[in-house]
Amino acid sequence: MRPFLAAAAVAVLSLAACSDGGRQETNSDTSGGGNAAGSSGYTVAFVTHETPGDTFWDKVRAGAEQAAKDEGVTLKYSNDPDAGKQAQLIQSAVDAKVNGIATTLVTPDALAGAVKSATTAGIPVVGLNAGIDQYQKLGALMYFGSDETVAGTSVGQRIAAAGAKHPLCVIHQTGSVSLEARCAGVKSAVPGTENLQVNGADDSAVTTTLQAKLAQDKSIDYVVTLGAPVALDAINAKQQASSPAKIVTFDLNQEMAKRIKDGSVEFAIDQQPYAQGYMAVSSLYLYLKNGNDLGGGKPVLTGPSFVDSANIDKILPFTEKNTR
Repeated sequence: MRPFLAAAAVAVLSLAACSDGGRQETNSDTSGGGNAAGSSGYTVAFVTHETPGDTFWDKVRAGAEQAAKDEGVTLKYSNDPDAGKQAQLIQSAVDAKVNGIATTLVTPDALAGAVKSATTAGIPVVGLNAGIDQYQKLGALMYFGSDETVAGTSVGQRIAAAGAKHPLCVIHQTGSVSLEARCAGVKSAVPGTENLQVNGADDSAVTTTLQAKLAQDKSIDYVVTLGAPVALDAINAKQQASSPAKIVTFDLNQEMAKRIKDGSVEFAIDQQPYAQGYMAVSSLYLYLKNGNDLGGGKPVLTGPSFVDSANIDKILPFTEKNTR
């Protein structure tokens, strides 16, 4: 476990997580804005493994775009859930000679060559959201996100205290080191945890797979989903299977906050994706301008934070903000 390091700026950013929509292989420029409109002259490429329809990434992108406006940075956003294609997007940014690159590192081995190409070219790279244990080995200078092992263990400890014996941990993207770390953390606290692989790009398939599993095994007492959209699928699957399992999830969006409020979901773990996007771009600006290095050689953590019935009334209004 690592100590929780947080830059002061992280603390004042959104407590909420996501909004709606998704993109694949999109590329947009956000130039200037705010008090520093167009003043820096820096161009930052922002590359993620966003899957179309995953609401999480709107929040990440909103944070990145706001930072670009505040710092006067030109932002080039692109994404692809396919590891090879994400690597190609990073390489394209290198070829375009951008000033800095912020990227998720969800599949480190597949991205290592492209990241190496960037650092060899003298382009600073920061990691965010995924790859906390690998970012330094790959050559990234800084990292902004949650420690997923810590987060998973925290979930496991909480549901174990509530009596969990046989949780089902639902992995919605093959090969994601972050998702695997979450489930491993849950299992470390609840040895009876079982993993289930689903296709997170297809909600109907997720619901069908979960429904079949829950109908077949009534001993499953918790469903732990690793993204808000999958949690919504789990609610439908639970109802269709007449399962007694309780639902908890990682990540938060406005709809999920409402589901916590009405009791359909026990709690969510928020990693504050808006802060991840904002800090990734701001850190590159500060590094390029002043040589600043945030975190002191350690990752800057943006979570985990529990959202449940005790604080949902405070959190709910924030889910409607910081999405643009």
